Amino acid sequence: MKFKKYLLLISTLFLALILLSGCGQKPLSKQNILDNDKESKTITWGVKADTKLIGLIDVKDGEDKGFEIDLAKAITKKMLGKDAKAKFVTVTSQSRIPLLKNGNIDAIIATMTITPDREKVLDFSDSYFDAGQSILVKDGSDVKKVSDLNGKTVIGVVGSNSVQNVQKYAPDAKVLQLPDYAQAMTALKSGQGDALTTDNVILAGMAVQNPGYVVQGKPFTVEPYGIGINKGQDDFKQAINKALEEVIKDGEYNKLIKKWFGDVPGFNYKEVLRYD
Repeated sequence: MKFKKYLLLISTLFLALILLSGCGQKPLSKQNILDNDKESKTITWGVKADTKLIGLIDVKDGEDKGFEIDLAKAITKKMLGKDAKAKFVTVTSQSRIPLLKNGNIDAIIATMTITPDREKVLDFSDSYFDAGQSILVKDGSDVKKVSDLNGKTVIGVVGSNSVQNVQKYAPDAKVLQLPDYAQAMTALKSGQGDALTTDNVILAGMAVQNPGYVVQGKPFTVEPYGIGINKGQDDFKQAINKALEEVIKDGEYNKLIKKWFGDVPGFNYKEVLRYD
């Protein structure tokens, strides 16, 4: 009996500590993220860590590297000054919106297409990249275009809109959805599917990493990427858009495009350059 009372006391004290730790803190919806970031000189970004050329953790030094990583750094410095820091948190297509909503990150820059459904739950910056969905297959595959997937198995990633898109063009395709691109690529290699579908720029990175696999056919959608921001953070959104515009105006954006996509076989980086 004494033991039960002791456990009850410990539980009560623990709960009290949790409640006290939250005292004085505004709910996330009431906080001004821009003011918080100006004070800390830091923006916390949700980024991909398994997508070569876009966002990938380098196993040699543990650093996040890729086009979106460099763009986030450039935007951070435009917003908060040259000594500001961009902090990165790994997200997946499935986890990125919950992490934003929970306040674990300030913004999402993770190959996220601006869609009407997503705009119901979060705000987006202006588009920072125009991708197009395509398919990745083993070299020599009889799948040459998206309609060839009818009656075959296509692999996608949970939380991405790619599978829904491909079913519009190949309604009789079977679908296998996996948590991330690394597992999706492994499944394709092991013969669990006939093709992997997502945005062409992501597939380009996979093709570079996996010789013998090719991006097949022309893109069959237009996928404008936007930076995801919590609703009610209009000051933060405006600051990001202003910084993005400046990065484009001063030519830094085009330098990053050429740096990451200039030497990718089959990918015409000039088609995605931006000019003021």
